Amino acid sequence: MSRTGRKPIPLPGGVQVQIAGNHIKIKGPKGELEKELPPGIAVEQEEGQLLVKRPSDSPQHRSLHGLVRSLIHNMVVGVTEGFSRTLELVGVGYRASMQGNKLVLNIGFSHPVVIEPEPNLSLEVSGNNKIVVKGIDKQQVGDFAARIRKIAPPEPYKGKGIRYENEHVRHKVGKAGK
Repeated sequence: MSRTGRKPIPLPGGVQVQIAGNHIKIKGPKGELEKELPPGIAVEQEEGQLLVKRPSDSPQHRSLHGLVRSLIHNMVVGVTEGFSRTLELVGVGYRASMQGNKLVLNIGFSHPVVIEPEPNLSLEVSGNNKIVVKGIDKQQVGDFAARIRKIAPPEPYKGKGIRYENEHVRHKVGKAGK
């Protein structure tokens, strides 16, 4: 039996859950998220917690059991606390700024790169070289941060580029370092 799937999901105060068939809607202080669950996986609400149940021990139901529990837990955490991802700009002259709600990156291109945030996401710039992506949907926050990083990923010789906050970039030796 899935160890992750068996764990109950605690519901903090102020979180409301609506379960209709295989559709779940979770409302909290930061917003509202909803998800369509795979057929066969059931979610039950008991005594201030959610339980994820599977109908059989078939490989498909076993693989979905822990996944659905993790997705629902991330929804509960998102509507109560939210998620954030921090990016760093490393390089001489690399800097970020906000113009209204748009992010403007000066990262060595001949033009500044302007990025407009997706709905339900907020962007913050601290200092000149830190970008914080915040939102309630963990997947959306991670995808948007990955798209920003993809503009100029860190290169292995000098380490210049956009990287995640605690990302380690392995450096290579240049041509002269035989």
